[in-house]
Amino acid sequence: MLNLILENFMWYVLKRGETYMESKRLKKAKGGLFRIIFSRTGLILLMILLQLAIFAVTTNWLRQYTIYINMVFTVLRICVLIYIINSEGNPAFKMTWILCIMAFPAVGTLFYIYVELQLGNSWVGEKLEILKLEENPYMTQDEEIVEEIRDSKPAMANLACYLSGCLKFPAYRNTEVTYFPLGEDKFRALVRELEKARDYIFMEYFIIAEGVMWGTILEILQRKAAEGVEVRFMYDGTCAISNFPYNYYKKIRKMGIQCKMSIPITPFLSTVQNNRDHRKICVIDGRTAFTGGVNLADEYINKLERFGHWKDTAVMLKGDAVQSLTMLFLQMWNLDVKEKENYENYLTPKRMWNTRWTGYVIPYGDHPYDNEDVGEEVYFHILNHAKKYVHIMTPYLILDSEMITTLTRAAKSGIEVIIIMPHIPDKWYAFAVAQTFYKELIQAGVQIYEYTPGFVHAKVFVSDDDTAAVGTINLDYRSLYLHFECGVLIYNNPVIGSIEVDFQNTLARCHKVSLTEVQNRPFKAKIVGQVLRLFAPLM
Repeated sequence: MLNLILENFMWYVLKRGETYMESKRLKKAKGGLFRIIFSRTGLILLMILLQLAIFAVTTNWLRQYTIYINMVFTVLRICVLIYIINSEGNPAFKMTWILCIMAFPAVGTLFYIYVELQLGNSWVGEKLEILKLEENPYMTQDEEIVEEIRDSKPAMANLACYLSGCLKFPAYRNTEVTYFPLGEDKFRALVRELEKARDYIFMEYFIIAEGVMWGTILEILQRKAAEGVEVRFMYDGTCAISNFPYNYYKKIRKMGIQCKMSIPITPFLSTVQNNRDHRKICVIDGRTAFTGGVNLADEYINKLERFGHWKDTAVMLKGDAVQSLTMLFLQMWNLDVKEKENYENYLTPKRMWNTRWTGYVIPYGDHPYDNEDVGEEVYFHILNHAKKYVHIMTPYLILDSEMITTLTRAAKSGIEVIIIMPHIPDKWYAFAVAQTFYKELIQAGVQIYEYTPGFVHAKVFVSDDDTAAVGTINLDYRSLYLHFECGVLIYNNPVIGSIEVDFQNTLARCHKVSLTEVQNRPFKAKIVGQVLRLFAPLM
């Protein structure tokens, strides 16, 4: 009851603060601190601090019972530590929790129990399982395709069996793939394809922000909705913190567009806040789909300079494989919908002819509630079965022990492993942690380059001229374990040559990081990175 009262109070304050923030008085206010305090971000932080203060006051009130409470917490802490050690999950997450509990016995223990109870009762996970069962008839694997793949590369067929059998992401033929080496290339193609829409448009993005890109797309969506095209748009709740008003989706709805926030941010402490919808999906008429790293904001198309030149990538699919991205969108859309979706309205029949020259395409999704680290498994597979090279572009390099072992083992086995990182990072703390991995990787033979003109936001793996993965999944804990993500695995498709050419062109504009350079980094920078690495699973 206390939690409910507190949550309602916080929502009241948040709404009042948002209204006040948009009033003329605040617009005329000159104090920077004043604006920060009464912004949505400031109010959310204040509400969370209020909850922590209440917890601290309660703890202080119980101080007279310190001896008994310490005894209880000692027993509880030991039980929790035993549970953590014997539980399933990533060892790095376990170590972070153990460190937290040992450093802050009472708070750490209670917070871990709170998190476990929330995860165990997550309505999101339960609804996803229901939706997966509903999807099952539409996401069956054509076994003939798997056998064709097995004839050329048995290991790839094994991965296809894992993705289709366990996760319901089939391998498809008859799919043309276009690769975009820059966000502006994807933007131009996206505008062209949106203009062709006749039946429906589905869009799901992590970030949207006012500017040329979003303004252009919004105008098209509004016009298409007026023409009778069914338009659904979904954006992650983090956009409501700083980019748009909390009720921005209501404004979009007035344009005739179905719109919602996926996983809204609330001012109440919850583990769900940690699981963001990081996907970037656009599906048009069930025949064309886009995904990749490009969000709907001007820095992604270099109309706004934030961290030097913004290097990003995306792919466009045309053909049978679009169906999986359609289903991924509908699954997320229906998380908070009671009525069962009629998926047949949005699926297109598979082509009857076999265009093998397009190779094989497997779109896949990942989420934090199924104990399947799909994105990481795809990356592991590429690294473990490479014969000549694995070339990687990623904005973040925050690795667990398994990924470090896999990368270094591949390099030690004579595989050319090259990683392109940003030279101008968007998050200094994430970059500081990434640099702590450089020495171990370089000593093992992994080559690390930094993109001199600016920031790399691309998420690309390409290997041996026959395999590639392009999507939204970074090499960090958040993408691999905590977020809703998606990607496209491509095998024996002509587009792989274009991806490798782009990698080489990007490499030509990079600076190779040497072991001497790593060793000569300032002492302060090394210490900061090593300390932050303790909290790497939280970044």
